[in-house]
Amino acid sequence: MRIARFTTGDEPRYAIVDGEDGAEELVVLTGDPMYVPGQPTGERVPLHADEVRLLAPVIPRSKVVCLGKNYEAHAREMGQTEAPSLPTLFLKPNTAVVGPDDPIVLPHYSEDVQIEAELAIIIGRVCKEVSPENAEQYIYGFTCANDVTARDVQREENQWFRAKAFDSSLPLGPWIETELAHDDVRIGSRINGETAQDGTSQDMLVDVLHAVSMVSEVTTLLPGDVILTGTPAGVSRVDHGDVVEVEIEDLGVLRNPVLRR
Repeated sequence: MRIARFTTGDEPRYAIVDGEDGAEELVVLTGDPMYVPGQPTGERVPLHADEVRLLAPVIPRSKVVCLGKNYEAHAREMGQTEAPSLPTLFLKPNTAVVGPDDPIVLPHYSEDVQIEAELAIIIGRVCKEVSPENAEQYIYGFTCANDVTARDVQREENQWFRAKAFDSSLPLGPWIETELAHDDVRIGSRINGETAQDGTSQDMLVDVLHAVSMVSEVTTLLPGDVILTGTPAGVSRVDHGDVVEVEIEDLGVLRNPVLRR
């Protein structure tokens, strides 16, 4: 099931995405189904109507936890000679989140901003010190993510706050998929229609369930929290005027333009 957050010019609402590709409708729900059982209101809105704008499907109430260098090929392209024994954990603030078609605004202090296509896990229940075997029951669903990174700043500084936490550095969308065969899905990105990344979740050093377990050992995960699972090789620079797409098999496409003010 696909859960979207959208607006037609008023307050954000939630809906089930129903129908064939290109002719989808939004089955509008009462409330936020992540927190209360959402019931159909009877209203159906064409997804591609001019007045419909998809929003980031979740704004994390607490935090976004990211797994850095969770793909061996990406770790090597970042200069490591061998795969790390564990991914690097870091945080992004919820103010970094934007939705589909929102601009990625390049920070003025960076000349080398790169994209990172990632599978994002959405947490559905309070989660602390869970085993990998039990982790699935704490997952609400999945969405596409782009861990936009000021790479030149990341190279210069030991802490990644300026490189990773700037406003608009975390596009999420287009919706949450509650049922996904996450162990084997293709994850890729395009810049102006040209392939930049093309990988698969099979290549993760720490898979989805172990990622939830590992993060929950460190911090209590709350409903709406997001875990980014790392990016395949091929991270690429973007510039003003580019259009970036992140695509995950059986989930969807997240599209964002790039802007330098």
